[in-house]
Amino acid sequence: MSEFERTRTIAAPPEAVFDQACDVGRLEHWLPGELHVHAGHPPVVTVHEDRTGDDAEALVCPRRERLRLEWCTSEDRRYAGWLQVAPADGGGGGSGGSAVTVHLSFGPGSHRPEDGVVEAALERSLERLEEAVVRGGLGAGRGD
Repeated sequence: MSEFERTRTIAAPPEAVFDQACDVGRLEHWLPGELHVHAGHPPVVTVHEDRTGDDAEALVCPRRERLRLEWCTSEDRRYAGWLQVAPADGGGGGSGGSAVTVHLSFGPGSHRPEDGVVEAALERSLERLEEAVVRGGLGAGRGD
């Protein structure tokens, strides 16, 4: 299994960041540009990946009480991830913004891109999430 993780500080309250991140209708505002999410019957969604041309059924599970969004391919869990939002000051909601961590796990049989591609996609996704939050949830476009 291959694991990747990145963290970014965003100057916004944790709840605002979480609300933007877990809105299924807005996932494409911050996900990598080659992934397209089509809401089915939540928590089930279909994810289309331009790079492979594949469609995969996935589960997307927001855990509001933990400010955590979890996802995985539903048939075999060969791909999974999570996004965790916490106060940046490490405490209980000071004015330090939010620490946002995204984690990806690629299991056997997954179509894992090369390491540099995954790391760049994580960085860009967190950057796009920050842009979407700062712009009031309007998103930064799909110009990857």
